Amino acid sequence: MKTVKLVDLAKTIRSKNAGVDKITFDIIFREKEDYELVKNSGVISKENIAKLYGIDESRISDFVAFDPACAIKFTIYRTRPSGSPGNGDIFGGRPKVCRKAGGLRALQVCGRKAGFADRPGAV
Repeated sequence: MKTVKLVDLAKTIRSKNAGVDKITFDIIFREKEDYELVKNSGVISKENIAKLYGIDESRISDFVAFDPACAIKFTIYRTRPSGSPGNGDIFGGRPKVCRKAGGLRALQVCGRKAGFADRPGAV
């Protein structure tokens, strides 16, 4: 089976501010088939997101697969409030955590198997 990067399946992969203490991530698909492939592969799960970003699962406050919109959304608690001293990303558009291991864009999907583009099988 062919392996495909998440960035090639999703229409939109973004992060944004979700209040003063959270950053939310949206993965939106154009095609229901692509959404179902990713959702059923298990590559985007609370456990795998925590591993990908090197955080404890308790920092993920919400995780939702929303079938009517063909979208997966999760929200992470910030380590510092937005706008506080030392916070380099007030709007949540470029969280430092997003750059680890290439972030969501580096994830690969292959049927029921998934992994990182630069570390196959690491999930």
